[in-house]
Amino acid sequence: MKKGSWILTGYLMLTVMVWAEQADTLTHKQIYLEDIVVQSFKQDKELAELPVAATVVNGTMLKNRNMTSIKDLSAVVPNLYIPDFGSKMTSPVYIRGIGSRLNAPSVGLYVDGIPYFEKSAFDFDFNEIDHVEVLRGPQGTLYGRNTMGGLINVYTKSPLKYQQTNLFFSTASYTNIQAAASHYGKISENIAYSVSTDYHHLDGYFTNLYTSKAADVLDEGSGRIRLDWQINPALTLKLLSSIDYIDQGGYPYAVMDITANKVGEVEYDEYSFYRRTLSTNGAILEYEGDRYILSNQTSFQYISDRQKLDQDFTAEHLYLADQKQKQNMFSDEFNIKSKTDNRYKWLFGAFGFWQKLDYAIDVDRFDMNMHQNINYNIPTYGIAFYHQSTIDRLFTEGLSLSAGVRYDYEHASIDNTTRVSMGENVMEPTLFDSNLSFNQVTPRFSLQYTFPSSQMIYGTVTRGYKTGGFNTATKVEEEYQTYKPEYSWNYEFGAKTNFWENRIRAEMALFYIDWKNQQTYQRIDGIGQILRNAARSTSKGVEVTLLGNLFNGFMLQANYGYTHAKFKDYYYGKEAGTQENIDYSGNYIPFIPDHTFSIGADYTLSSLREYLDRITFSVNYTGTGKLYWSDSNVAESSYYGVLNAKVSATKGILTMGIWARNLTNSEYTTYAFTVENSWFGQKGKPFTIGTNVAVSF
Repeated sequence: MKKGSWILTGYLMLTVMVWAEQADTLTHKQIYLEDIVVQSFKQDKELAELPVAATVVNGTMLKNRNMTSIKDLSAVVPNLYIPDFGSKMTSPVYIRGIGSRLNAPSVGLYVDGIPYFEKSAFDFDFNEIDHVEVLRGPQGTLYGRNTMGGLINVYTKSPLKYQQTNLFFSTASYTNIQAAASHYGKISENIAYSVSTDYHHLDGYFTNLYTSKAADVLDEGSGRIRLDWQINPALTLKLLSSIDYIDQGGYPYAVMDITANKVGEVEYDEYSFYRRTLSTNGAILEYEGDRYILSNQTSFQYISDRQKLDQDFTAEHLYLADQKQKQNMFSDEFNIKSKTDNRYKWLFGAFGFWQKLDYAIDVDRFDMNMHQNINYNIPTYGIAFYHQSTIDRLFTEGLSLSAGVRYDYEHASIDNTTRVSMGENVMEPTLFDSNLSFNQVTPRFSLQYTFPSSQMIYGTVTRGYKTGGFNTATKVEEEYQTYKPEYSWNYEFGAKTNFWENRIRAEMALFYIDWKNQQTYQRIDGIGQILRNAARSTSKGVEVTLLGNLFNGFMLQANYGYTHAKFKDYYYGKEAGTQENIDYSGNYIPFIPDHTFSIGADYTLSSLREYLDRITFSVNYTGTGKLYWSDSNVAESSYYGVLNAKVSATKGILTMGIWARNLTNSEYTTYAFTVENSWFGQKGKPFTIGTNVAVSF
């Protein structure tokens, strides 16, 4: 973004703030926007009052926009991009240009306060979700590891606040069938429970021409139980347990012509799939005293998955990989925060975890009659302590200063055994073990000024980081066995305001990110593809959000995000047959769209005589691009847009709807990559239309 554009954007932001401040002194008439204000586990204020760029999506919007998974959040959050990589094993999340394609995530995920460490657990169907929070920018001071880009908080419904039975069924083109049921009830006045289950089947959008069968057939199901107990007015206990199973034919990849930006038809000989069992369990105990709130969250998560992949993605019988993974992860977090109206507010916390990952990978190269078997396990443990202080009414009414710091210590080790055979010739196993430990300090500073009419401007400086790890290629020299953590400094200026008699809420943020020790994938001759701390990058941009209740029953939401993310210093390494490093400095960071745009509207007509209680019309347009698919920037995806719509009608306990996705049948590429100088890509999902029926009583 040019310097003049930054100055103009900042001037417009301040102009809007001043105009809104003046307009709001004329009237304080309250109208009701969507219920998007919630309190977080680690915060002492509502998100709308905090100096953070955040988007909250409530259950009503999830239903109206037919948003069924975490990938759909891209349609309502600026500068959020979650590409479809062909299976639920890999769900990379990018916010403001910060993300990770293959290794540990750079954006955190919590569900009901329980951390999800592995990207293979990120993609699950939204069922009985109360609301979702997306916090943009580093959240490491309060949330620690792997939240350098931001954080996604998902919350399910509390049975203490919500008692009802729900039945749901949906069917759509491509034999896309979903069914769900849930029940919320009370055992006594202070003890409530909920049980829910859902099932999803898809015949597949893409046909494998070699097998004449669908490449991306899907069967998945999940179940969740929750118990909330108000032990006494000050003490609450929540018990949560969920299980999720997926059997997915994935990876509908095909040869891609990068010159024409066209993806061909899927045609490879080996059936590829992904299967996952995910179990998550947690207990949250909260005590609310007169002057403080004390919370403790304990969780255990188990993942067992398997991926089988035709790695050449052609009709030739060349490569086949079979990978199995198991994760056991235990975590506990203690948090205490003040509960007073004093000028000074504080928060202290401690977090600890233990995680063990076990991998087994078999790789066959049939043209060489070669088989590789790689087994490794990675136990990791860590501990963290954090604090945040806030001083309100600093020097003047409305001015607040907040400062926080977190200390993290983490230790990991690896035990790796690789066996290679060429026909009858079995080579000596390659063995290596290594250790990695590091300390991180992540401070955060913010200054905000809140006007008498609740308008706000703020500035923040935050440090974020992502953990280091191990390379597990077949032959790893000592200097390449580990890679270090990467970290960033994020500088942000933002404003939040309401205007037009509080009918419209507007938020804007400018950001600049200095990203160091960036972990990038590089191919090393004789070793394979590994991660190295090889780059330094910058990302800068702007975000604008408008949410309005323009008149009774009509909700409008618009989001725009611009990200300018480039490698500042990046030498790829020597290619085969050359002695010179490749200089990618100045190239755009791949998988990051420079523009994200969405606009959506919901219009509800109520009390339609005796025929209907209400009817809701929803439409949403999402635009993305352009972006590059590799560090070299030789392949790109141009800007594309997708239009979705839904109409639903309610009478009594019954709601029926009809919906459509990609109404214009827009052609676009969701993912592209290169294998040994050949390009492959995945097409976006085509036009889909469906109906659903829901019963609530």
